[in-house]
Amino acid sequence: MVAIPVLKQEQLDESFISAIKSVPGGEKIVQCIQCGTCSGSCPSSFQMEFTPRKMILMGMVGMKREVLSSKAIWLCASCYSCSVRCPRGIPVTEIIYLLKNMAIEQGYVDKKLPGPVLYKTFNKLVADNGRLNEGKLMTIFALKTNPMKMLGMAPLGVKLLVRGRMHLTTPSIANKEEFRRILSRLREGRK
Repeated sequence: MVAIPVLKQEQLDESFISAIKSVPGGEKIVQCIQCGTCSGSCPSSFQMEFTPRKMILMGMVGMKREVLSSKAIWLCASCYSCSVRCPRGIPVTEIIYLLKNMAIEQGYVDKKLPGPVLYKTFNKLVADNGRLNEGKLMTIFALKTNPMKMLGMAPLGVKLLVRGRMHLTTPSIANKEEFRRILSRLREGRK
């Protein structure tokens, strides 16, 4: 793990905590007692340069650039262990989702990392179709990151198709336009 860098006051972004507070429940971030329960619960924290506890602290003091350019947000397994076990009820996982979106929107994403590619591809497919087609997701992901890896994934893909666990077509939803309007309103609310 990496130590939290020391920054001067002018290097901190005071509006960063306001953005974090915009997540439902995010206002609880100021109640964080730095107990470390989130980090101790996280199955991925051993791989992160900044554990969830450190990211919360860095967010509270305005270390926007350091948090959003961190690989740690892309290692979140979305298991919600941190959120469920937090004694203050801080929605750590939801805050990390916000951080991922901010990193993409504000250009902090390292193009070499597979996590952001998978995240963006997943979100685009769900936004376009209302549902996910796993085969399409993995095909696009492999083509964008490592096309040769698709050859190694082919046997698994065939097994999933045969067992009915993956489909060639994307199942449709009843009201695509209504779904898109809901997504649009959510995006507008974040701005």
